[in-house]
Amino acid sequence: MKILFIGDVFGKPGRRVIEAHLPRLIDEEKLDFVIANGENMAGGKGLTPATCRELFDVGVDVITTGNHVRDQKEIDAMLESDPRLLRPLNYPPTMPGTGHGVRPSRGGASVGVVNAIGRVHMGEIPSPFLPTMERVKTLKEQTPVVVVDIHAEATSEKRAMAWYLDGIASAVVGTHTHVQTADEEILPKGTAYITDVGMTGPYESVIGLRTDLALERFVQQKKGKFEVGKGDVRLCGAIIEIDVATGRALTIRRLRINHTGN
Repeated sequence: MKILFIGDVFGKPGRRVIEAHLPRLIDEEKLDFVIANGENMAGGKGLTPATCRELFDVGVDVITTGNHVRDQKEIDAMLESDPRLLRPLNYPPTMPGTGHGVRPSRGGASVGVVNAIGRVHMGEIPSPFLPTMERVKTLKEQTPVVVVDIHAEATSEKRAMAWYLDGIASAVVGTHTHVQTADEEILPKGTAYITDVGMTGPYESVIGLRTDLALERFVQQKKGKFEVGKGDVRLCGAIIEIDVATGRALTIRRLRINHTGN
């Protein structure tokens, strides 16, 4: 089984590059399943039912999120009703939605997905470690293939999660920092890992934000309008090949596609 995990989708440029390239990637790479972290895809702040449908319509099977999941309040109803949309499982249980699910792949086998959020520099959040382990083990009763999105700031926390789940989860994929790391590997017991799959969106920016506005914030301490950058649009992610019988990862490779449009 081949799974594509698409890194943090930022604004309309991120959505458009997925629409332009994902259908072709599914055919050329023979992808069985596609996961995308979409917490920034509505103007860089949260997500909406309409932006989710754009991704589902072109082949994304599950959308994971993170700390910006509820920036757009209209998403609450979809979090409750659509099992393809996840929020961090270690957020309070009173929050709409769920942090895990099992979905069918194009090849017929099922894929479990777990969405967790880290604690370091991310606010007062319960630890993701025990809840994630418990949920992965529960999902493995339904399918050997389970992928974890750990949405976190600290490299150490993401890497610790990967070692914690080595041999239990099929893959542990880091999101949130919007910078693709070059440390993809298969851990000793068969879990694929990468610290961050990167951002899918405009790289002529400061992690998605228009550069002039970001510089005003840093240089002048001025908090003004928030606008998405437009130039140098890329699709970033990782393709993971997994043995369906055992759930062990066989290969992982980074993906980056430069796009000429906005």
